[in-house]
Amino acid sequence: MKLWDKDIQTDKLIEQFTVGKDRELDLLLARYDVLGSIAHIIMLEHIGLLTPVEKEDLHRELIAIYDVVVHGAFLIEEGIEDVHSQVELLLTRKLGETGKKIHAARSRNDQVLLDIKLFIREELHQVVELSNDLFRELISKSEQYKSLFLPGYTHLQIAMPSSFGLWFGAYAESLADDMQMMLAAYRYADQNPLGSAAGYGSSFPINRQMTTDLLGFGSMHYNVINAQMSRGKSERLTSFALSSLAGTLSKMAGDICMFASQNFGFLTLPEEFTTGSSIMPHKKNPDVFELIRAKCNKIQALPGEIDHIAGNLVSGYFRDMQIIKESFLPVFGELKNCIRMLSYAAGKIIPAQNILNDDKYQYIFSVEEVNKLVLEGLPFREAYKQIARSIKDGTYRPGRQVKHSHEGSMGNLCNDEIMHKMESVFIRFQFEKKKKAYENLLKIPG
Repeated sequence: MKLWDKDIQTDKLIEQFTVGKDRELDLLLARYDVLGSIAHIIMLEHIGLLTPVEKEDLHRELIAIYDVVVHGAFLIEEGIEDVHSQVELLLTRKLGETGKKIHAARSRNDQVLLDIKLFIREELHQVVELSNDLFRELISKSEQYKSLFLPGYTHLQIAMPSSFGLWFGAYAESLADDMQMMLAAYRYADQNPLGSAAGYGSSFPINRQMTTDLLGFGSMHYNVINAQMSRGKSERLTSFALSSLAGTLSKMAGDICMFASQNFGFLTLPEEFTTGSSIMPHKKNPDVFELIRAKCNKIQALPGEIDHIAGNLVSGYFRDMQIIKESFLPVFGELKNCIRMLSYAAGKIIPAQNILNDDKYQYIFSVEEVNKLVLEGLPFREAYKQIARSIKDGTYRPGRQVKHSHEGSMGNLCNDEIMHKMESVFIRFQFEKKKKAYENLLKIPG
């Protein structure tokens, strides 16, 4: 079954090539296609294109299909082109001619646009929730280890004193910053494209504000051509947000791999979190963090891939957009798994004690010695040269006390402020609006 069928037999090789992975990937969109269809039929009844009885019959059957999707039993049958065709086929089998009325005032273009928008909203919701869990784990660790020194490095050379509290807190705040990108992506996805049809609107007297409200959107794409142009742009903007978050996870995983190596020895991983070697019996490899790093680096390539596919297309729909789904739809599952694993593993790592007592870290206190001289009245440049000379001639003997009290330093982590930064972004997503809209759509009529 094809929604565009005109009794012309498509060449089998052409059909296989053009359908591609749509039938497989559309299973990820099925629940959103049903939700969009429920909102659409409510609107169609409102404008007189469906009778109240037809609307109620369609509504009940769509809820039944939704339940099948939720329980993992929904399938796109052999010979059925996509999720839109499958849903319409199921309705037609149950309701006959009434089932065929569901496509009035719609195109597959605005159906898939809507499905992807709803998919993005839900997936971003889950990513944000998981990120918030990881954030809280990192803030907790930051407080727990705020007084435990850790060497700071630049150019992989010993630099200045740091602390595990500062290190954990840095990644917590980076997550809070990533949520700003998530919020921007969510707000762009939170615009209703339904009613744009093939990109040029409909001659039916549709009520786009009604479907916008029914689906819990914050707004709509008003101009129908702009709505169509959001295909590709939604995925690109979302991929930038995902890439930002993936960059944070990748960097932290990389730190852990380095810190856990024998040459650094800053932290210990539980043995059950490591893997071994087939020939070296002593090996305890941080494979989980290496895979998080690799998977997240792969995710950071996604915006470029989408840009290459959609970047030079003119306005109007093109089948090129289908290819974006192949990389874009599965990426959320990959990223969510990385967040879960890092959140789980970060809670188990064991920081080392008294790292800076090792003599190789004596020069890490050189800046503190310079600052002491400045506080005694010596100009900074002269103090710098004096400590440099003492290092060169072997007379340097540092104290090991560090007094950093300014905002965001070891002695003043500002974790409360970082918590507020995260919470102030989180609340602006207004996930509850979407949840309530879906609950209303899924109430059995009558």
